[in-house]
Amino acid sequence: MIEALILFFSAAIVNNFVLVRFLGLCPFIGVSSQLSAAVGMGGATTFVLVLTAICCYMVNSYVLMPLDLLSWVLIVDIVIIATAVQVVEIVIKRLSYDLYNALGIYLPLITTNCIVLGLVLLNNTLKHSLLNSFIYALGAGCGFTLVLTMFAAIRERLAISNVPAPFKGTAIALITAGLMSLAFMGFAGFTGSAV
Repeated sequence: MIEALILFFSAAIVNNFVLVRFLGLCPFIGVSSQLSAAVGMGGATTFVLVLTAICCYMVNSYVLMPLDLLSWVLIVDIVIIATAVQVVEIVIKRLSYDLYNALGIYLPLITTNCIVLGLVLLNNTLKHSLLNSFIYALGAGCGFTLVLTMFAAIRERLAISNVPAPFKGTAIALITAGLMSLAFMGFAGFTGSAV
């Protein structure tokens, strides 16, 4: 139980995929101007991360390894990711058309979001079990959602603040992201090892 919590918090906070590993920066900057869109994107990405982590583990462990087709792992993982994103896109479009419109082009771009492929590759490299792959994916998704919503809330506040002209818009957003990254990097060493 303690090991699972350490793995979860390692992926969510200590080794946050956005602010420490610098993966998933495109939606982090692109969707973070509105809090509602950020929460929706975080939820969709978390669902895709968990779904692809489980599916890729199953296919890699029970199909590709026994058939000695390990050279196909990357191609098969990318196909699984693309399929999972299409399923999520269809579900969001049917359940919340407003959220679907708010996410815009960033929803299908989850397919090319490096956080999803990075997670699958890290699960393979770290030789996680199915349960650990699930926990790691859930932690990564929760961490992504956390920083995305925090950043969106800060950006909404900055939009109504009196920011000096040279720093308005993207400049102050990038400075804020850098400061958030420094804060998250301050957690390094709390899990005992880099996971």
